[in-house]
Amino acid sequence: MTSHLNLSRDGHVALIEFNRPDKLNAMTPEMADLLEQAVAQCNADDAVRAVVLTGAGPKAFCAGSDIAELDTYASPWEFRNRREYCDCIRALRKPIIAAINGYAFGGGLEMALACDIRIASDNARLGAPEIKLGWIGGGGVTAHLVHAIGQSNAAWMILTGDPVHAGQALAWGLVSEVTAPDALRQRALELAALVAARAPIAAQTARANLRAAVSMPLEKAVEYERDLQTICFATEDAMEGRRAFKEKRQPVFQGR
Repeated sequence: MTSHLNLSRDGHVALIEFNRPDKLNAMTPEMADLLEQAVAQCNADDAVRAVVLTGAGPKAFCAGSDIAELDTYASPWEFRNRREYCDCIRALRKPIIAAINGYAFGGGLEMALACDIRIASDNARLGAPEIKLGWIGGGGVTAHLVHAIGQSNAAWMILTGDPVHAGQALAWGLVSEVTAPDALRQRALELAALVAARAPIAAQTARANLRAAVSMPLEKAVEYERDLQTICFATEDAMEGRRAFKEKRQPVFQGR
């Protein structure tokens, strides 16, 4: 799409890559616009069944917003109403895996938290350093961290601003797996291909249900899940799944 953000597809897996490695893949307003376009393309393309989000180069997934760009906003209100790139990730309907190579700071951490599955290289560092500069994150970091790692661990990250290394992130449940740096992208693509092999409507429904599970009261969440299950059960893919089970073969899902 551009030298600073690339979108590609291999089979049913799309790869969105931040490509500004000389600036630790820090986000600019232009990159936020391009990310929104990439997400819209993935949502519109039925061939895309899973997405991997990563950064170019060995040093960073994304270091958050480019600090030099923040003084270009005319007022705090304009800053408040900027295009929030973390919202773009939440707007994606397809399952998304973050392949965290190196630094995931600020908005980079927030984008990773908005993904469904997070895996990291063993040199990854994840942090919410905004408090060191006089503000706090605004892309959902607090809510996501509290749900992911608990209130105390979330408070430790947000109030100190210090990063955690990949091993600590794994121990806290902030990431699901840690790999060698040179194996990270391939592992993420393999995992995405595994997700993409599942029934696409069910996978998209599962993503919506996972998000609802952390924002609804328990009884409402169970009720919502049952409604979503009923919708999936009525699809052609579910019928194909039942036929394949009876015939002892692998199902062929069409996304219908």
